[in-house]
Amino acid sequence: MSTLDIILFFVSVIGVIGFGLWKSRDPGEAPKDASDYFLAGRGLSWWLVGFSLIAANISTEQFVGMSGQAADWLGLAIASYEWMAAITLVVIAFLFLPRLLRCGIYTVPEFLEYRYGLLSRMIMAVATMVILVGVPTASVIYSGAKVISVFFVDVSLLGLDLGNLTVGCWIIAIAAAAYVFIGGLKACAWTDLIWGSALILGGAMVMFFAFQTLGEMPAEKLMANKVHTSPATLEDLEQAGPIARLFHLTDGPAVTGENGAGGKMHMIRPSDDASIPWTALIIGLWIPNFFYWGLNQYIMQRTLGSKSLAEGQKGIVFAAGLKLLIPFIVVIPGILAFHLFADDLREQAAVKNAPILAMVEARQDVLIPFSEEFARLNPAEAQLVVQHNAGLLNNELDNSASQSNWHVVNAELLSQADPGKIGVALAGYDYDSAFPTLLRNLLKPGIAWFVLAAIFGAVVSSLASMLNSASTIATMDIYDKVRGKASQGELVRAGRVFVVLFVLVAGFIAPNLGSPQFGGIYNFIQEFQGFLSPGILAVFLFGFLAKRCPRYAGWLGILLNFLLYGGLKMVAPEIAFLNRMAICFGVVCTVLLVLTLVNPLKEPVTMPVNEQIEMESSKSAKFWGCVVVVATLALYVIFW
Repeated sequence: MSTLDIILFFVSVIGVIGFGLWKSRDPGEAPKDASDYFLAGRGLSWWLVGFSLIAANISTEQFVGMSGQAADWLGLAIASYEWMAAITLVVIAFLFLPRLLRCGIYTVPEFLEYRYGLLSRMIMAVATMVILVGVPTASVIYSGAKVISVFFVDVSLLGLDLGNLTVGCWIIAIAAAAYVFIGGLKACAWTDLIWGSALILGGAMVMFFAFQTLGEMPAEKLMANKVHTSPATLEDLEQAGPIARLFHLTDGPAVTGENGAGGKMHMIRPSDDASIPWTALIIGLWIPNFFYWGLNQYIMQRTLGSKSLAEGQKGIVFAAGLKLLIPFIVVIPGILAFHLFADDLREQAAVKNAPILAMVEARQDVLIPFSEEFARLNPAEAQLVVQHNAGLLNNELDNSASQSNWHVVNAELLSQADPGKIGVALAGYDYDSAFPTLLRNLLKPGIAWFVLAAIFGAVVSSLASMLNSASTIATMDIYDKVRGKASQGELVRAGRVFVVLFVLVAGFIAPNLGSPQFGGIYNFIQEFQGFLSPGILAVFLFGFLAKRCPRYAGWLGILLNFLLYGGLKMVAPEIAFLNRMAICFGVVCTVLLVLTLVNPLKEPVTMPVNEQIEMESSKSAKFWGCVVVVATLALYVIFW
């Protein structure tokens, strides 16, 4: 970055955050009450709701995690999280939002108290708070720091090494905590308006530069990283333009395996795919989508702060339309990153592998796994690791028969070992570095400041929103219930204390998420949501639609899912986590249906009604919602 870039970067970030804090102050009015701090005074317009949903959702967990999964063998299939979310949002606008807004709730768990009882509310509140702080909040800190550490290698600021992942984690964590501590949700919403727009524009710029570089790169270099099943020849690549080159490089059927084994421009993956098998598109993938967009406090807090039902619905449908654009500025650049800069991703992996290989050289009592990809790229190191593992297990090797299959030999060795002694896996490429590598290699002086400011601002904004949501749950669902009769000022002060507490917890967790054992940051986030999302979705659907579902079914459904998902994860880890979600969802729904038929409520539960909010549905939102659904189906047909 040039000196001008650095100056513009800091001026823009500080300026936008300052603008958000200024808009949140409302000078001359009474001090903030709980509604002002946690729900922006229930006064958000549709355009604030829409941009805030996108900015809160699209952060570096997408630019790092989703791009990383796209750079690996998943390719465009990871876009299902975005395109299916568009349809999900339309359903949320007309099925979930009216029922939640009508109650006048502050938090999603609060609905459970009215429908199922206090115990259900407390279980969901505690579980949601713990996972929100430990998983997505820590993940956003990590992925934001990943961008900083990769882009600012060997750069120091005020004596701090910005290339150090831990330093980057704490810079982001402290910035976001200070931001939400003062301004609450209203500050987040106003800055989201700017960051959401800048993020889409910045991502589009990166995609443009990536295609430009793809068109200029020598065909001989590109041939080295095309997928194995692609029939494209050197002559094909030499004569093709940038877009045609992308399809030449990624052509062929989708195949589960290491990078390069099969085509990447398909929405449908094989049934044995570890991440997104085609079976998951039937049920499994809908579960995290509906949970995330309809029952996740971090997201729903914006819609709960809408001026009216119509404003909330228009904002949600607007966000759904924007979701259709996201794969083109996140997923496609991730695919391009591998084909353009595979050597850089390999170098980043070497940095992460170095401490693990040092344990092998020191002959520490730790068994080391590695992938087929690592063995292919690093045969000498793979042989050393196998010999190390064999020595620890007192197993003799027939080296002459195993040199071409070190990954198979190692897998057989570790299958006989105590899982507690198996350490972190060695990786061939650091796929989470895909998007940061694009930034470092493609951004030019005079432009870098804008893209980096948009991404950094989105990180801070998303993190601030998560902290605000976690503190809302801790304050309104737990503190207020335990404390009893707390004043509005006391609730705001408690919320700020929880912000500080939660950012410290997430800040300590975040630097550890770079370990290969998590299988990529995006998988880590989605995997752990499975302990909550199927059960909570089932419980809410029965709460919305089955008026006589018994009250004890709420806490029972949540706990049953937690135990079932954990059990499946231990006894059948080979089942893709999305399929595990589908199994859990089916079992919980079956149990709730039986309970409703066998022991129904004598009278439906009377829910509270917020008379101060306008509940008329939006006709224009219904029309554009239908347009979004048709457009989504068309994209699936095109990239099937």
